[in-house]
Amino acid sequence: MVFESLEISTPAEESPAVSWPAIAAGAIAAAALTLVLLAFGAGMGFSAVSPWGNSGISANTFQITTGLYLIAVALLASAMGGYVAGRLRTRWIGVHTHEVYFRDTAHGFLAWALATVIGAGFLAAAASNIASGASPGLAPTLNVSAGVGSPLDYYVDALLRPSSAASPNTTDLGAARREIAGILTKGLANGDGVGPDRTYVAQIVAARTGLSQSDADKRVTNVIDQAKTDLDNARKAAAKLSLWLTAALLIGAFAASLAATQGGRVRDFNASLGDG
Repeated sequence: MVFESLEISTPAEESPAVSWPAIAAGAIAAAALTLVLLAFGAGMGFSAVSPWGNSGISANTFQITTGLYLIAVALLASAMGGYVAGRLRTRWIGVHTHEVYFRDTAHGFLAWALATVIGAGFLAAAASNIASGASPGLAPTLNVSAGVGSPLDYYVDALLRPSSAASPNTTDLGAARREIAGILTKGLANGDGVGPDRTYVAQIVAARTGLSQSDADKRVTNVIDQAKTDLDNARKAAAKLSLWLTAALLIGAFAASLAATQGGRVRDFNASLGDG
């Protein structure tokens, strides 16, 4: 009863407007629940994707499902974090109802913001793992330069490249693969395939495969076109994933703010019952 009487007589201006311990608790709860749900979604997503072309869900369906799941994760985790922040915040005595509503909303928003900042790296990594199956060819395409040790390797190879009259470098398969990887990496980054190096690449392919020069040139063209298609699909998948993440974050901010008002309302109601 002594503590209750002290709480009732505390002036409103002496009560802190922001309860950082409550915000931190809500943020930790939201971040932890987000990681748990993302881990669960990753497991469910991998089990739904099949390596065989005629089984499992399609990549487009998987991508949409991933986006909707990200929104559901943000909604649930943010609402939980906001509710915890609202329930645990300091009780304000003698504060107008509208001011209480604003402060609760701010507590939920701050809890969401803190959870987003703290868990940004974990969230991005988990979301990328979940969506990895939504863009076929994404990882192989982006890792096309795995055999290239340095961006300068292309220019070094160009300096040491045999003349057009001589035989191309085909004696060392590893060196040839690294050189072609460097040419493709630079060409695809510029958007022009292999550009002036097409003839040289076709010569290496013809020498390694036994194809005629014309057939080797066709194979080079087909591979470059496929690489461009995969890169374009990867770019579109990344853009769509960014839009889904944006929607999830905005919905999470709204859910946390709304849940904090409900948590604060329940806290004040329970406190009023205790006062009575």
